[in-house]
Amino acid sequence: MPQDEISFTDFIASSIHDMKNSLMMQVHALESVAAQCREKGDQETVQKLGSVLYEASRMNSNLIQLLGIYKFDKAIYPLDVVEHCVAEVIAEAVMANTGNLNYKGLKVTTECDPDLYWYFDRDLVSGMLLNALNNAYNYTKSRIHIVAKQADGMLELRVEDDGQGYPASMLADNSVKSNQGIRFSKGSTGLGFHFVSSAAKMHKNGGKCGSLAIENGGRWGGGCFVVRLP
Repeated sequence: MPQDEISFTDFIASSIHDMKNSLMMQVHALESVAAQCREKGDQETVQKLGSVLYEASRMNSNLIQLLGIYKFDKAIYPLDVVEHCVAEVIAEAVMANTGNLNYKGLKVTTECDPDLYWYFDRDLVSGMLLNALNNAYNYTKSRIHIVAKQADGMLELRVEDDGQGYPASMLADNSVKSNQGIRFSKGSTGLGFHFVSSAAKMHKNGGKCGSLAIENGGRWGGGCFVVRLP
């Protein structure tokens, strides 16, 4: 290949990486301003910055997901499946999203045996949980519940909310179509579903592979984001 003939996907990935780094600098700057306003007791400004910080953090997460999908497609993602404490990984994901959750006044509860250990790629599972929390953030009314358990020889991770639930059009079958179209009215591209579905499928064991499903119900009858790993 001639030196000046650059792969379009490689060019896009490089650009995304630069945008991600720039965005993270802006997020840190906004967090610093929010902290200063909080110290001064300016809660009105803190609340306004909260929504901006959430959107910036969400965009950063989307860029990271795009880079992940790029690496999946190129078969260059360094999958690192080792044993982890599931409760610790969940706690870290919630902690990473504490700022956004607090700005909206959302309560997050978890249900996981502290002795539950499983083999998976920690970064990918953390990304799945963060994606599920971001999704619940948009649609829940006030509460999010995370459940982790062993079921039918699989690790099941459920993120449930008390919102309106998923529309019937998205529940046509028991799995998520990662190639769904773009819904401009909702600002939805399906990127998050595609990332989580792809990341879950990378986990394979005993002839089984991971999966993503969505359903309605759970503790409060809202939407349920369900990942199963072998």
